[in-house]
Amino acid sequence: MLIRPATPDDAAAIWAIIEPVIRAGETLTLDRDMTEDAALTYWFGADKEVFVAEEDGVVLGTYYLRANQTGGGAHVANAGYVTGAAATGRGVARAMGQHSIAHAKERGFRAMQFNFVVSSNVRAVGLWQSLGFEVVGRLPGAFAHPVEGFVDALVMVRSL
Repeated sequence: MLIRPATPDDAAAIWAIIEPVIRAGETLTLDRDMTEDAALTYWFGADKEVFVAEEDGVVLGTYYLRANQTGGGAHVANAGYVTGAAATGRGVARAMGQHSIAHAKERGFRAMQFNFVVSSNVRAVGLWQSLGFEVVGRLPGAFAHPVEGFVDALVMVRSL
């Protein structure tokens, strides 16, 4: 599996991966009715570095990396990840997570923080914990899950 910086040519593949996740509304805090243009503008925002994971020329997942805050908080990284449905269970998210940690270290970040991990996304929570992230905060009922109702959001962090 190759993880590389995304290019504008990857936009259609990235949209194909993130659209079903946005529409489902179960893990991302994005508007479920978000348009393709708005979603890609968000994903490729000027504050983000975007990467894709591909195998045999097929994009399997994508993530972005950015500073979690500006100014005095700019030494802490933040990231968002989506794996394509067809690639679930193949280690794509783990590979992107490991890549993002290494890249964040290379960029000089001192820690990585996830501000809003939906607690019902148990696979993601387990993955992040296995990669050294700790739950340092719980936001009760902070996420309106379309099936499970109001669920907690977790704040997770690890040093780099």
